[in-house]
Order: sequence, then C-alpha cells, then structure tokens
Amino acid sequence: MTSDHDMVWRRCAYLASVLLPLVDQEPWRRSRRHERLRDWEIDTAVGERLIEIFGGLAAHAVALDASLSVAEFDGLSLLAVADAATGKRDFELLAGLPDTFVDARDEQAVELFRLYTYAGHRSGLQLSRLGTEVRHALVVLAERAPTCGDVLRRAAEAGLPR
Repeated sequence: MTSDHDMVWRRCAYLASVLLPLVDQEPWRRSRRHERLRDWEIDTAVGERLIEIFGGLAAHAVALDASLSVAEFDGLSLLAVADAATGKRDFELLAGLPDTFVDARDEQAVELFRLYTYAGHRSGLQLSRLGTEVRHALVVLAERAPTCGDVLRRAAEAGLPR
C-alpha cells in the first residue's frame, strides 16, 4: 500500500514534470532559458531535468512543512513553492523524501541534485542559478494558475502525460 507521504511526493514530481512544458507554451521562454543555461555552462538536458526535480523538491518541502495530505496538496500556493525554491537551502529541500521512488528518473535526478548540493562551490553556484529559474517558472505559472491544483488541471487540459 502506498503511504500518503509517498502520494504527496508523486503529486510534487508530477507538478514538476509539467512545469516547463506549461511555461514553454510561450516558445520564446524556452529559447531564453536554453541561452541562460549555455551561458552558465550547464548542459541543457541536465539543467532542465534539475530545474524539474528542483521544482518537485520545493513543492515537497512546502507540503511537508505544512503537513499537507495528498488531498490538501491541490490547494498549495504556487508562490509558496516559488519562495521555497530560493528561500530554502539545497539540503533542506532533500529532507523527508521517500526512501524509494516509483520512477527511476526521479530517483536519478534527486541523486544528481544531492551530488550538486554537496559537491562544492561551482555546483552550488549552478544550483543557485537553477533555483532562480525554478522560481521564475513558478511565478510565471502562478500568474495563470495560483495553486498546484490549478497547474495540474492546466496540464490535464493541455494533454500533458501523467
């Protein structure tokens, strides 16, 4: 049986997976993000995967701090998640994660995030830059959909995969 805590993580991971596709409905945003990643010497695919998992970790941290159940997750403010993306220390975002992950890609991305967190100065700088990208994406989406549930509904309407 899947615990409520694991289900909250799954909602956070799904939210994170639709973050960039929803922001990229305005195509110029994607090209600008790719340009910034190149300027920062971050591989585009790696950077986008880290942005994605960073968003999931930020949502999870806020949900844990608020002791939200999976039923309450949809009411979580996207701006609160955006604040966590830049307001929490990287290692704080790793607290309380499930012991095992259903999706191997999530587990791999979390391990990469963990590596960046503890690797040292350059990696820390890159995470800080990626955190600003996450915050920016969340703020853009919050203008259209203020809660996590609103974003998930928009994703379903756009036909994004679950």
